[in-house]
Amino acid sequence: MARSSQLLYTQREPAPLLPAATVLLLRDGGSGVEVLMTRRSATASFAPGAYVFPGGGIDAADALAHGQSTRRASQSDLHLTQAIAAIRESFEELGILLARRADGSHASDADIANLDRHLPFAAQCQEQGLRLAADEVYVLAHWVTDRDLPKRFDVPFLVARMPAGQQPVADESEQFEPVWLSPTQALARHAADQLFMLFPTVRTLERLRHYGSVDAVLADCARNDEPLWTSCPRAGMLQGRQARFMEHESAYGELHLTCPDGQIVHALDWQTARPVPLLKNLQRLTAPNPGVMTGPGTNSYLVGEAATGYIVIDPGPADADHLQRLWLAAGGDIRMIVCTHSHADHSPGALPLQALCATRPPILGLPSEPTARANSHFVPDRALAHGERLRLGQADSTHTLLVLHTPGHAANHVCLVLLEDGLLFSGDHILNGSTTVVDPPDGDMNDYLASLDLLSTACEAHRIEFILPAHGYVLDQASQAIARLRAHRLQREAKILRVMQADPQGTMDDWVAQAYDDVDARIWPVAKRSLLAHVQRLESMAP
Repeated sequence: MARSSQLLYTQREPAPLLPAATVLLLRDGGSGVEVLMTRRSATASFAPGAYVFPGGGIDAADALAHGQSTRRASQSDLHLTQAIAAIRESFEELGILLARRADGSHASDADIANLDRHLPFAAQCQEQGLRLAADEVYVLAHWVTDRDLPKRFDVPFLVARMPAGQQPVADESEQFEPVWLSPTQALARHAADQLFMLFPTVRTLERLRHYGSVDAVLADCARNDEPLWTSCPRAGMLQGRQARFMEHESAYGELHLTCPDGQIVHALDWQTARPVPLLKNLQRLTAPNPGVMTGPGTNSYLVGEAATGYIVIDPGPADADHLQRLWLAAGGDIRMIVCTHSHADHSPGALPLQALCATRPPILGLPSEPTARANSHFVPDRALAHGERLRLGQADSTHTLLVLHTPGHAANHVCLVLLEDGLLFSGDHILNGSTTVVDPPDGDMNDYLASLDLLSTACEAHRIEFILPAHGYVLDQASQAIARLRAHRLQREAKILRVMQADPQGTMDDWVAQAYDDVDARIWPVAKRSLLAHVQRLESMAP
């Protein structure tokens, strides 16, 4: 974890979580699945006026009603309580009753008419001889309200089939205007500012619109009887407005690093005019070289502070304005310039940046190998050694970079670990939003995968949580990110092997079109380089 002394904003305790439950009542419509939604009261303390699924807080009585409910063998006590709460809330808010009579038939309008929405729910059902049908309620997702909000809930989004013959009748105090909508209809109205919905509602509908029937939804949920996804979103500023992100989305890790307690202050817009503070001892300045291969541009990082001076990681291309901005951000006090590797968007700025500095800081890295392309020729002032430590400051103000030789993307590639804060500067070995190109002969897929294993071990040894790539936002959950990347590479390799076996006389062009058919065809010329690296690896493993 980053040191608390280096966090940009004052730490704060998010509001406590309140247990709740929400249920998506589903039916099959003419164009697929439809879901029942209602409008919250304009005076509600949480999300006034929003269109939501029925639900609310979990009461102590819900946990006491287990004996009055049916349940699946795989349904945990927690999920049973949540299902009972959802059944109760859908009755109190919309007059919908998920319950069965003693003969197993579903509750009718006559049964519902005998119940009072304002009296204890489970006790009334028991008096009427009704058993709650919690076995018909499944967990779809688990949402935790964002850390920035003053009222927060820990809430499963449950799903159940709408009971046949029943009609929703809103209580006209908490909920109004029940309406059946397909996910596509609801999302279109939301996009047109005709239907206000909260972020979790929107994201849930985005997932739900891919299902063709209620049976398909319930079958997916029943498979493991656990949420299909879990999320506690984070928010930042994008184009001057608040924007929220789930854990799998590219900006989430950066918000986790910069605003761990949910402060909505970090700007996510890519720009090159000024450095972006990530911690007190860490700034990122993105070079003005966006493109297919560079994404928003090459990230140059400044590690250090005024009292210690700075290390520049990846000065980028020889762009005079970019290098001037780097020099100014460091107050001219650059102690070292480190290039993760010698590619043209990383190292050419090193010499002109060095020339700007009165002290001529050393340029560090590994020299390019003879296998490197001509435009990747690089000779540092001093070659780094694997395991070497570069240190700024002393006593309580230190910033130490551990050097790790990580060939694969390039033979002279290094990654750096900021030991005090558990940060990994990954260069091009790990990117955010895409997989790096492994381009033989300087790139090697066996080396690339071995280097991923090395980085995975380093994450465990040095408690690394965040990865700072040369292209894209910060990544969090470093070990999991590396594991996913490795799995993706091996899945691609398995696909390549199947293609080669099915078409053994095919050319590289034939194979890339089949093995990368899920990638934009404009990327195939570049993908063909990584394809070659996989082919060479497969050949090296052949008996």
